Amino acid sequence: MVRDPVLTFTDKGIYCPAGDFHIDPWRPVDRALITHGHSDHARWGMGTYLATDGTLPVMRHRLGDISAEGIAFGQARQIGGATVSFHPAGHVPGSAQIRVEVAGEVWVVSGDYKIVDDGLTEPFEPVKCHHFITESTFGLPVFRWAPQADIAAEINSWWAACASAGKTAFLGAYALGKAQRLLSMLDPDIGPILTHGAIENTNAVMRDQGIRLPDTIHASQDLNPKDHPGALVLAPPSALGSKWARRFGPQESAFASGWMALRGIRRRRAGDRGFVISDHADWSGLLWAIRETEAENIYVTHGYTDIFTRYLNDNGWSARVVPTQFEGETLDREEEA
Repeated sequence: MVRDPVLTFTDKGIYCPAGDFHIDPWRPVDRALITHGHSDHARWGMGTYLATDGTLPVMRHRLGDISAEGIAFGQARQIGGATVSFHPAGHVPGSAQIRVEVAGEVWVVSGDYKIVDDGLTEPFEPVKCHHFITESTFGLPVFRWAPQADIAAEINSWWAACASAGKTAFLGAYALGKAQRLLSMLDPDIGPILTHGAIENTNAVMRDQGIRLPDTIHASQDLNPKDHPGALVLAPPSALGSKWARRFGPQESAFASGWMALRGIRRRRAGDRGFVISDHADWSGLLWAIRETEAENIYVTHGYTDIFTRYLNDNGWSARVVPTQFEGETLDREEEA
């Protein structure tokens, strides 16, 4: 008898026939298992949701009144003929890889992940499996991340120079994950930290979960910038250079992203400065994670899929590209506004 594959790739998303559920579906389905709260993975319209306890609060913040249940990392759950469990992905707080086992065959859907311990997010946990579904957002050898402490020193030095020159420092970052990671890297002795409403709202959700973040001030329309000299303003990328931002007077702007490793993009999109930091794995991190799984079969989604898959096949893995609607880190998408 030919058994159905543990996971299949459909026009609604990744589907498990044995458990009759989808993982990070991009169209409405009855039962959705969610790796993390970013909008390309957690979408509105599902019948029920299952996500980690750390992901649920931001999902409810973004999606409103949904039928959702939380699950702890490492807890096994039987769903139909499948056994599922969620394991840290290291991407943003609460983010998970989802392990699915049917009749002894194990698949892992990694969602988005990074292997660097940023001190804020639950560290990435390799999960042994036969089949591994990986992103490749930064799947080129040019993408190699410097130590976080080095990037923190660069950002704080830039901020201090702006403050000394009487300028407000504007730093662009996604509202979920990247913004909170940057907050944990900032030196509050330099000056006050102001936040755009989209980021401050997400901060509030995380603080309610017990995640410790530095003190911030909501940069509302009523705030007088003159009352906060030497400030750094953390804002979504679209807010940089906006009417809201211009009222702060003399300023410099920067963008924090893995894409800043590419000089052309840095010149076009980063304002005055670009800092190379990402919540996705770099080239070395992707390869390390794949080796650690000991998986025989690799499925590559979003990013440099063709190049990365070719490299894997040339170096002993059995790999293929799987088209999805996941986006990874982009310069244009706004997260959790």
